[in-house]
Amino acid sequence: MHRTLTGALALLLLAGCSPALNWRTVPLPEAGLTITLPCKPDQATRTVELAGAPVALAMVGCDADGATFAVSHAALADPAQVGTALTHWRAAVLARLGPQAAASAADTPYTPRGALPLPQSLRTVAQGQRADGSAVTAQAVWFARAAGPEVRLFHAVVYSQKPRPEVADQFFAGLALP
Repeated sequence: MHRTLTGALALLLLAGCSPALNWRTVPLPEAGLTITLPCKPDQATRTVELAGAPVALAMVGCDADGATFAVSHAALADPAQVGTALTHWRAAVLARLGPQAAASAADTPYTPRGALPLPQSLRTVAQGQRADGSAVTAQAVWFARAAGPEVRLFHAVVYSQKPRPEVADQFFAGLALP
């Protein structure tokens, strides 16, 4: 009986592991953030406008098991603009998903340990469309932390065809500030 129970438990544990999601810890020392991604990440940096000012936006992301996982971060020189910048960033992401995304967006507060307690720190789930017209669900978070005289802004997102809250929960749980 004990051997049967142990075997059944082992099978359940193996079934819960997805070989398509090979989670690994990825340090982002320039951002003061450690993340967990289910695949080997690519990185890029580009200049974008955020709350009326140009910022260098660094991005890390990868695709696995039919989903895209990404983390972006930028330093904001004017700490007084942090709320406006997070709101602007969220609106820009939803706008790229089409008008139905803003209408479907469901927000909950999101403030990981070490982040600033801001009303603009949110977790959002929204339904939208990719550039090719196919359906996409975005599960995303925005938050900020003080970094000396600057504030560092963060955005993490999972894009998938349909909601995958358990995968997004694991991804967001792997965002760690010092």
